[in-house]
Amino acid sequence: MKILTNKHISMETRKRALQCYIESVLMYGCKAWTISKQIQNKLEATEMWFPRRMLRIPWTAKKTNERVLNEANKRRTLVRTIRKRQATFLGHVMRRGKLEHLVTTGKFEGKRTRGRLSQCGLAITPFANTGCNWVGTVMNETFPIPPTQHSFDSYKDKLKVY
Repeated sequence: MKILTNKHISMETRKRALQCYIESVLMYGCKAWTISKQIQNKLEATEMWFPRRMLRIPWTAKKTNERVLNEANKRRTLVRTIRKRQATFLGHVMRRGKLEHLVTTGKFEGKRTRGRLSQCGLAITPFANTGCNWVGTVMNETFPIPPTQHSFDSYKDKLKVY
């Protein structure tokens, strides 16, 4: 941090050190971030904190962000850079056409069944007392809930992975 506030080092060198050492660590993994409005505001506040520290402007000084950016001869680029990296990553994923593409687009082979989606979710275990349909039969009829762990062994043989 002493490099950024040192007056004997030129402002251009301090900005390059900021970009090299701090912004690269700050933006690590930004391709996978979900940026909400709150996170964007925090990123912009962080981006403004650095030029204020480099120019030694106290937080009590009544200087606007635009004025600080003009004095530092700098522009806001952090959020724009993150968005650009996310767009390039998304383009890379879309071109590959593998599992990441399927997860991103939500397009799977086959057709979705008609009507409302099932309410049972992933409760397809033989011990789920939900009454959901599973392979054309009702769960409670196919696999009644066993009273003890000992009776689980008798149901293991009935379970098959399709």
